[in-house]
Amino acid sequence: MRRFSSLAAVCRLASSPAALENPIHHQHRLFQAALFSTNYSTRSHWFSYDKVTAQSTRTAVAGTMLFSVAATTLTEEVHAKEHVQSKFLPNDVVLYQYEACPFCNKVKAFLDYYDIPYKVVEVNPISKKEIKWSDYKKVPILMVDGDQMVDSSDIIDKLTKKIHPDVQLEDDEENKWRGWVDNHLVHILSPNIYRSTSEALESFDYITSHGNFSFTERLTAKYAGAVAMYFVSKKLKKKYNITDERAALYEAAETWVDALKGREFLGGAKPNLADLAVYGVLRPIRNLKSGKDMVEHTRIGDWYTRMENAVGISSRIPAKSG
Repeated sequence: MRRFSSLAAVCRLASSPAALENPIHHQHRLFQAALFSTNYSTRSHWFSYDKVTAQSTRTAVAGTMLFSVAATTLTEEVHAKEHVQSKFLPNDVVLYQYEACPFCNKVKAFLDYYDIPYKVVEVNPISKKEIKWSDYKKVPILMVDGDQMVDSSDIIDKLTKKIHPDVQLEDDEENKWRGWVDNHLVHILSPNIYRSTSEALESFDYITSHGNFSFTERLTAKYAGAVAMYFVSKKLKKKYNITDERAALYEAAETWVDALKGREFLGGAKPNLADLAVYGVLRPIRNLKSGKDMVEHTRIGDWYTRMENAVGISSRIPAKSG
């Protein structure tokens, strides 16, 4: 009876007003309820539904659940990248992240483009033990020479000023489209990657394969989480007045291409912060069915390939083995 009542809890959470008001962070609670409902016997000694409700922000998958996907396929041709004067380069950069989190990928796109070496700490979405030292309990968190930076857009603003002290972040067009990414594009992606049960499973297969999960968490999250997010995606469609999720995705892609006005990038001959934001958010879905469909049915593919070439290989510092 406990297992059935917990499954009902997942459904209630998926349909609650809070899930639609803040879908990214509400997924934390859905993930916990899903784990509880599918694995009560092994987790009951430390986990209960009351804890799901009371401690949702501690035991989350956060933005990870919105976007899951494979890394970008790099092409041989690489555009000239913007290099930073060594005197402005930070000495020690550490990114606390979920591998599939779109906002973490925004930050990584910036770091990769500017060839800023960084280390990665993959955060366990259940215990979050890796960021217990911080008062900020979400990702990304970026430590730059000992200073903590949070919130992807704010991180990028601060890093831009650090590496280019004379730059003024006052370009109206650039800021408009950076806002469009955070306030519009991200809301379209979730209903697309969880559009069907097969696509939801595809997404969670990547999340659980690349995230910092225990073996038990990996198994339960893949199936229970996929089911929960499938139902959430239907509610998000209604919240954002999306009739056809693929049509909305294609429209967003075409809107972005139109914004380029024939330029290689929104920034002209080289990407600006808006280009990096769109690319960073789309990169996690590129190799999912939704991302493949988007490239096949819209004009965004050429721009995306140019961005792959411009950003180039990752500047992430490989973790030491052993």
